[in-house]
Amino acid sequence: MTQPTGPSAPGSPTTPTDGEHAASAGNTPAPSKITEYGADQHEHAANPVGFAALLGVLGVVFGDIGTSPIYALRSTIMIVSSHHKIEPWEVMGVLSLIIWSLLLIVTVKYVILIMRADHNGEGGIISLMSLAQRVAPSTRLRVALGMVGIGGACLFFGDGMITPAISVLSAVEGLEVSFPAAHDLVIPIALLVLVGLFSVQSYGTGKVGTIFGPIMLVWFSLLGILGGLEILHHPLVLLAISPTYAVQFIVYHGWLSFIALGSVVLSVTGAEALYADMGHFGRQPIRYAWLFCVLPCLALNYLGQGALIINEPTALENPFFLLGPHWLQVPMIVLSTMATVIASQAGISGGFSLCRQIIQLGYLPRMRVTHTNAEEEGQIYLPEFNRFLMIGALLLVLSFRSSDALASAYGIAVTGTFMCTCVLALVVFRRLYHWSRPAAIATFGGFFVLDSTFFASNALKIPQGGWVPVLLGIVLTLMMTTWKKGRQLLMNRQKQDSMPMNSFLARLPQSRIIRVPGTAVYMTGNPDFVPACLLHNLKHNKVLHDHVLFVTVQTLDQPEADHGHRVALQEVAPDIYRIILRYGFMEMPNLPRALEDLKASGLDFDALQASYFTSRELLVRSSVPKMSRWRMSLFLLMARNATPATEFFRIPPDRVVELGVRLAI
Repeated sequence: MTQPTGPSAPGSPTTPTDGEHAASAGNTPAPSKITEYGADQHEHAANPVGFAALLGVLGVVFGDIGTSPIYALRSTIMIVSSHHKIEPWEVMGVLSLIIWSLLLIVTVKYVILIMRADHNGEGGIISLMSLAQRVAPSTRLRVALGMVGIGGACLFFGDGMITPAISVLSAVEGLEVSFPAAHDLVIPIALLVLVGLFSVQSYGTGKVGTIFGPIMLVWFSLLGILGGLEILHHPLVLLAISPTYAVQFIVYHGWLSFIALGSVVLSVTGAEALYADMGHFGRQPIRYAWLFCVLPCLALNYLGQGALIINEPTALENPFFLLGPHWLQVPMIVLSTMATVIASQAGISGGFSLCRQIIQLGYLPRMRVTHTNAEEEGQIYLPEFNRFLMIGALLLVLSFRSSDALASAYGIAVTGTFMCTCVLALVVFRRLYHWSRPAAIATFGGFFVLDSTFFASNALKIPQGGWVPVLLGIVLTLMMTTWKKGRQLLMNRQKQDSMPMNSFLARLPQSRIIRVPGTAVYMTGNPDFVPACLLHNLKHNKVLHDHVLFVTVQTLDQPEADHGHRVALQEVAPDIYRIILRYGFMEMPNLPRALEDLKASGLDFDALQASYFTSRELLVRSSVPKMSRWRMSLFLLMARNATPATEFFRIPPDRVVELGVRLAI
């Protein structure tokens, strides 16, 4: 794939400008040849489809969708039963809707089609957005696709907040089946479980990840066995696999069936996780686990619940926990609670990864990132984001107080993300995979109609709670676009106030600047301009170190930097180097480690002995601001609370020299 050229283009080598060639004709030596390397980057390899891989997939990827049987069928049937006594054919119609939602949305759309669109092995809506923008024919379309991707990511954050709340709450509600007097304890227990869940995030998932897979294997096995045993008592329920029952239900009930679709979609929550986790597990393990384990077990359980309701209408109170014998109810409550915690863990970890990607792309301020596993780069913990999710989940439980009420807020986030994925996939399959226009529109246009129907059905629940993810998505989108716009204005102002690098290098031989022993690393956002911290250091200290490194960190519009192109090194003057470090949006920069690898090019560098110079920016409103007052206030607030660049780039704090710079934007 062709990369844009130019010194500031992500992913491209930095080439000498005409001004630098002119400077080399004078007293400044010509810049040396650019050296590119980066052997630390590993190419994606095809993941083996073994039992261990399948077990890991069950424990992480399918936790959310695997716990949907606890509440999805009951919520849907209760919509119909609230109007009249439900008939067996209506139960069959609801079952048919759920089965075909699993087949069309999860199996065909995600497992067969969307998972083909990997970005260097990585999946998720941000990767899909990056692919779509790369093949977009116009700048206006690229901007529009970026907004679609960011909007979908914001809704995914809402999903990540609602998933722990509804999953844990629905599992704890199972106590009421065996112990009706425990009704008043449901909310306190759910709150305690959530607090415990978010409190252990700092330890990372690696220490407990080995038990996730076996637990979910037992979970899915029980789902299939209990459902299959109940089907034996009413085998005619298998006819619900026919789509004619779904069509009959929709035609007969009309508007009521449209309302019911808002709960049917709860059966496919977590479908986005299949695509988002593809980079870690690979395409084939996820596909095999879904087709040969998860889908059959879910279908059997839903059909078994339907058979139970047909045989015993009173079981509608909680068909999932009444599906097994009485002695198994308490173990099922314990196991379902564990399964929902695992499902919540998967959503939270996915939120961490997505938040890091958005930070790397420049849509959110820097946040403190803790790596919980020295060997696994992807196992990270973001304290601020974790607190945000925890507070949101606790407030949701206290506000809605039941899983049925919370289901109103759940569907909007899920279906909104589905729609955004459809739009991006349409562009990718049309432009990148060269599908014909009729084929692309017919396929993803059809899925978009299906997803938008689910979304419209859930939109009816906005007054009852659907406003929560909508409001959250709007607020987060405004914050992200404000931050992106503010950073662009800040970069433009820094460019105006900075000195071109070639002019500085041309004047350096005639200057009387004193050179002192040591190595100085200057961070600069634009490699063609002298960083403000260097100019302030010269102004106040009037010295320059013997070895100077101008370092620019660039975030690429791809998950990882290409093999062998992590670093671009160029000696622009004697003992003065320009270095460009490239990272994908799935990676976290580690500046000292990257600079230590400069030894591979023959440059003697000790990261522990160097001094790192950065600018402490004091941002104020200019006399003629280029943003509205409220957006400027929001940007300044976000800037003040951003994690310092030194911490974000993992620079040793005792090696940092900060120089204040006042900037009016």
